[in-house]
Amino acid sequence: MSKEKFPEWAAAEGIVLSAHQLKQFESYYTLLIEWNKKMNLTGITDEDEVYEKHFFDSISAVKAFPTTDRPLKIIDIGAGAGFPSIPLKICFPHIEMTIADSLKKRITFLQEVAGVLGLNDISFVHERAEQLARKPEHRESYDIVVARAVARMPVLSELCLPFAKIGGTFIAMKGSTGLEEKEEAEKACSLLGGVWKEEYSFTLPVEKSQRCILQVIKEKKTPKTYPRKAGTPSKEPIM
Repeated sequence: MSKEKFPEWAAAEGIVLSAHQLKQFESYYTLLIEWNKKMNLTGITDEDEVYEKHFFDSISAVKAFPTTDRPLKIIDIGAGAGFPSIPLKICFPHIEMTIADSLKKRITFLQEVAGVLGLNDISFVHERAEQLARKPEHRESYDIVVARAVARMPVLSELCLPFAKIGGTFIAMKGSTGLEEKEEAEKACSLLGGVWKEEYSFTLPVEKSQRCILQVIKEKKTPKTYPRKAGTPSKEPIM
């Protein structure tokens, strides 16, 4: 049912999917299940659940996009199995997407996905966010920084805001704890150059679990001392 409803759900978000794009989502699901047999990519394997809890949940990030009709430069931090970056890239082929993850095996899987699906203007980086954010070609270079199910907001803000350009947007995709985490991250957001903007709360159409999308606009440069060395943000979050 969720797979059949997926185009309708996408259309409600302003995304009209072609037959080719729907086929890409089918191929993505097939690859996800095949690779999941040999490495831990997701605990959700039922097709309808993947379409709702991974695919639709991923594309719901558009609620916080500044615009989707121009060639945005986006980075997905801690992409895991490719959520939300791969679904967003399927929906918006003109996006210039960079996918970063600290596990080489996940990057290998995502490279395979991009090849099979024929995705262009997509690059992959095997590196921790704390190290990657110190490289000039990545620091404060992106229109949008997105992360889903990576860490709580005080930690995630330090990992992600250094990548956003001035005027860029950091989008954090959260569950029911989203607004609570927003309060926890007030100090981190301000210190790292961000200003909170509108958040978006909704429930998944079938499962009815709560989702919260937090939006931060980068208004000033992140101090050069951030992010701190690998592991420190999670051990000593800015609170």
